[in-house]
Amino acid sequence: MDRPKLLEAATLLVPEQIATENDITVRDVWEYLREDEWDTALTLLEELGDIKSLPLSFWETLATAAEQMRLRRSAAWCRWRSYETRNGVIRADLTLRQASEARRQTSFDGAGVLRPMWNIGNRTPSGEPNLNIARLWVESIPFLAPGGRSSVRLAPLDPPQWQHLGPGQVITMHEDRSIAGTAVILDVHRPRTPCDDAAGHVPGARERS
Repeated sequence: MDRPKLLEAATLLVPEQIATENDITVRDVWEYLREDEWDTALTLLEELGDIKSLPLSFWETLATAAEQMRLRRSAAWCRWRSYETRNGVIRADLTLRQASEARRQTSFDGAGVLRPMWNIGNRTPSGEPNLNIARLWVESIPFLAPGGRSSVRLAPLDPPQWQHLGPGQVITMHEDRSIAGTAVILDVHRPRTPCDDAAGHVPGARERS
């Protein structure tokens, strides 16, 4: 399926009644599609997907369209939202340690590239900390530098290991055994279900970067 058809298919999954803060609705998306303004249509669909929880097929279709359009960050974001639709949302306020205090000396790409380890309170049979891997998406800014702070989203490699977390809990980020940063959990939302669809459940919207 080519990119216009993919965008049209995603648009059909968006309820007409939802609107962004700027009063953009799916009708506006159709106008951009008629004008072959595919990049703008994709961006607006992403924003509408942040207003109301939409099906997994919505995000997967958008991701495929973004990949065909060679929009790397949009494609990565839509794949990320596909993951969150299946597994739930974890958001946290992360502060990295200064370069003089940690292994990391440079900034990193915030678009889900980094896969650090996290101390979330799990223990090995011998009582030692059992670190868990989760990819990291930085909200609002494209890169995060040593000493920086931002809200982030986490995509655990093994989601069931993270089910005990709740708002206010403190976890630590590790790129080796030393602490690279400290994060305070902001929100935890369960995976999307058919019951949530009926209730209009929204599993967390992003701050665009």
